Amino acid sequence: MSIPSDKSPIYDPRGKGFRCRSTVANLQALIMNHVAQMSSENCDTRDGFRRVLAQSIISEKPIPPFDRAAMDGFALKANETFGSDYYTPTIFTMIGQSRPGLAFSGIVKTGEAVAIATGAPIPDGTDAVVPVEFTEINDDQIKVRESVTPGRHIGKTGEDVMPGIQLMNEGRVLRPQDLGLLSGLGLSQISVIKKPKIAILITGNEILPAFESGSEHKIADMNSPMLISLVERDGGVPFFIGPVWDIPEILASMISELANDPKIDAIFINGGSSTGPEDYAPSILASQGQLLVHGVALRPASPTGFGLIGSTPVLLLPGNPVSCLCAYDFFGCRIVRQLSGRNPEWPYPKKQMQLAQKVSSVLGRMDYVRVQIRNGPNGEMVYPLAVGGASILSGTTRADGFIVVPDDLEGYPEGTELTVWCYDIP
Repeated sequence: MSIPSDKSPIYDPRGKGFRCRSTVANLQALIMNHVAQMSSENCDTRDGFRRVLAQSIISEKPIPPFDRAAMDGFALKANETFGSDYYTPTIFTMIGQSRPGLAFSGIVKTGEAVAIATGAPIPDGTDAVVPVEFTEINDDQIKVRESVTPGRHIGKTGEDVMPGIQLMNEGRVLRPQDLGLLSGLGLSQISVIKKPKIAILITGNEILPAFESGSEHKIADMNSPMLISLVERDGGVPFFIGPVWDIPEILASMISELANDPKIDAIFINGGSSTGPEDYAPSILASQGQLLVHGVALRPASPTGFGLIGSTPVLLLPGNPVSCLCAYDFFGCRIVRQLSGRNPEWPYPKKQMQLAQKVSSVLGRMDYVRVQIRNGPNGEMVYPLAVGGASILSGTTRADGFIVVPDDLEGYPEGTELTVWCYDIP
């Protein structure tokens, strides 16, 4: 397979390693330059949880749409209760009732009252509600033993939402309570950003299908369950293929087919991303499109690559599980979230905590360090796990999160206050 050198200035066709490594910041900037947010579509509001609004929501009607009782009691004219107390009650005649969904149809006159339940419409001719506990009922005669002011115990029209108010901004990720409010506005459909379809292609002669027992010289695919879940978390729809053997012609055909499928919005190729004799993904990407980056100054995910086939972004993820997770966190996450209209930054919760042990690094390389949070001499502290071990995925399951050592530092001394990104599901 020939590799056009003018398309791949950073790829070493001799297979002797990376000609140069991109910084993390450079690759992230390339992703932002080449990956655009998806267009919009309409969806049923009931299916809108965690969807991203494509248009701001402006109320067209009030919530509630009518004045309603905020207490169980009696609706009446407030000025007729002035001076009422326990010893000198005012007597009213009960002429009917108002219940939720069943309003009193008449007009209340002087000396009259209507029994009313919480949430029921306020009858015409009344302007206050006296709670039932301040009344005494004898057939249709009501003794009112409390003075009330106009508007007392009444929920006014639009007290929750007034017409013409911008309630939710474009780009908002919808929460359960948002759907409740949208239902109150009577919006059965909303405009949202389309969910990007992400092809996940797993490669490797040694890889068995996920969740199968390993056998001699072969291991089960650990990366696809992780990548599928991460893509879904970030608002994408995963389309999984594999495991596929490392046969150049088959891989090239599959990659070309995916890149030309209009339903595929990005391609993540896992495995075969380095410079070994069976690492074909970089050369295939270079021959079919543009290999913009091959090799990143990031531990443990240096064999990461990125490029384009036409306008389709293609991310090359290392096969070692921890490297794969690291590369997804720094780059795959950003691609999916940018496409799906989300904030491209990490969705992980973060804490400021003190480092319990020294962490070493080297200038010019960023380190992704898994950590545990444990009780230490000064309360909860951060304890680093192994920095290396790119194939030891159990290290990430034992970890509570990670810290990042920037490429302009040689590490952190013990006691440093720093940001911990927690693996908790956001």
